Amino acid sequence: MTPARRLQILLRISAFVTGLAIFPTFMPRHWMAITHQALQLGPFPDGPIVEYLARSLSAFYAIHGGLYWLVSRDTTRYSPVISYLAILGLLFAFTVLYIDLHAGMPLRWTICEPTVVCALSIAILILQRQANSSSR
Repeated sequence: MTPARRLQILLRISAFVTGLAIFPTFMPRHWMAITHQALQLGPFPDGPIVEYLARSLSAFYAIHGGLYWLVSRDTTRYSPVISYLAILGLLFAFTVLYIDLHAGMPLRWTICEPTVVCALSIAILILQRQANSSSR
C-alpha cells in the first residue's frame, strides 16, 4: 500500500470518527446529561451557554470531519491544506491540554484527548511527507 493511500485511509477514518459529532449537535438535552454523567463528569450544568457550546462544538467537529473527507479525495492537490490541518491539530492538542488542565477535567480525559490529537496530526504529517517523496 502506498503512503498516499495510507494517508487517504487515515484521513477518511478521522473524517468518519469526527463526523460522528453531528449526532450530539441534534441529540436531546436529556441524552447530553446522561452522557455527561456516564463520563463521570457530574451533573450536566444547566444554562443556555452550556448547551450552546456543546452543540456548536459538535457541529464544528462534524464540519472538520467533512473537510478531512474532502481533502482525502486528492491528497496531492490538497497537500497544503492537509499540512495546515495537521499543524493546527498539533497546536490544538497543546491548547486542549491547557484547557483540560485548567478546567479540572479527569486525568484520563486530560491524557487521552491531546495524545490522540497529537498522534493523529503527527501521523498525517509523516504520511504526507512519505507520499510527497514517493510521488517525485
